[in-house]
Amino acid sequence: MMSEPLVLGIETSCDETGVGIVRGHTLLADAVASSVDEHARFGGVIPEVASRAHLEAMVPTVQRALDDAGVALSDIDAIAVTAGPGLAGALLVGVAAAKAYALAAGKPLYGVNHLAAHISVDTLENGPITDPVLGLLVSGGHSSLLQVDDLATSVRPLGATIDDAAGEAYDKVARLLGLPFPGGPPIDAAARDGDPAAIAFPRGLTGARDMERHRYDFSFSGLKTAVARWIEARERAGQPVPVADVAASFQEAVCDVLTRKAVEAARTHGIDTMVLGGGVAANTRLRAMAETRCADAGLRLRFPRPKLCTDNGAMVAALGSHLATAEVAPSALDIPANSSLPVDVVSLADRVS
Repeated sequence: MMSEPLVLGIETSCDETGVGIVRGHTLLADAVASSVDEHARFGGVIPEVASRAHLEAMVPTVQRALDDAGVALSDIDAIAVTAGPGLAGALLVGVAAAKAYALAAGKPLYGVNHLAAHISVDTLENGPITDPVLGLLVSGGHSSLLQVDDLATSVRPLGATIDDAAGEAYDKVARLLGLPFPGGPPIDAAARDGDPAAIAFPRGLTGARDMERHRYDFSFSGLKTAVARWIEARERAGQPVPVADVAASFQEAVCDVLTRKAVEAARTHGIDTMVLGGGVAANTRLRAMAETRCADAGLRLRFPRPKLCTDNGAMVAALGSHLATAEVAPSALDIPANSSLPVDVVSLADRVS
């Protein structure tokens, strides 16, 4: 078993070029180059723009991470890269770069799952995950409930979004309210001055019939539509839109469903620890509600600091370190980038010969 491996991780699944360096469970460098400003005028991420930004940022971001960690590429024990899921073109840039660095340095390569990496990053702050945990992963592209028995070998989906992810809903509602992109932080900020009970927005997939078919799944498309119709009705009546109240009421609906289903899933499956991850996990109301509901249910709650919740290379390096320590077979150099990589495939070892 490799002890305290020095791993470089590359993340390019969306609009952040992230490069992290980890030794065991210790974070040495977390370099990020974001192209979010280039997408803001479009109100969403443009895949081709993201891919070109990754191409330009890759080499300098890798060098910055090496410099920050005070190591050379030759010192690295293994290289990990997000192989999926994500935007196909963006993933290709990261996977191709990781292959090149691994080949040039003669280091093993691990093609890893983006979703499992979001859970792994918690180990950099809260220590190893030794018992099964319930992962509540909430981001711009994913809203998932995961049963994690072993980060290296056993990540099982319990539920996921069937339409818009929570982060997508935040972006769309922010646009309706005239708030900037990405929508998560500005809605969170506006909600602090609003009344979360001001407007009774719907809680998707919580009715009796829905709970039979989609017990641990999420749906935020109907919520987004309800917000749009409420705002349109106010504007037609010539009344001002109370941005803070709309933001607070919308956010309450999202966080209520996410935490309620997560706690129920943990109880049902006999899991006593929840890990909160993904970009929306930086949301203050989601964290507060998760803390309260986990405490009431006797569950332990773990989550990383907000900077490590968004996409970053540190999370990929953390998962790569775990795989190397567990002596999981590295990936072949001909691994593909898979935009729809299933969550139960933690790494691409033995998947491609």
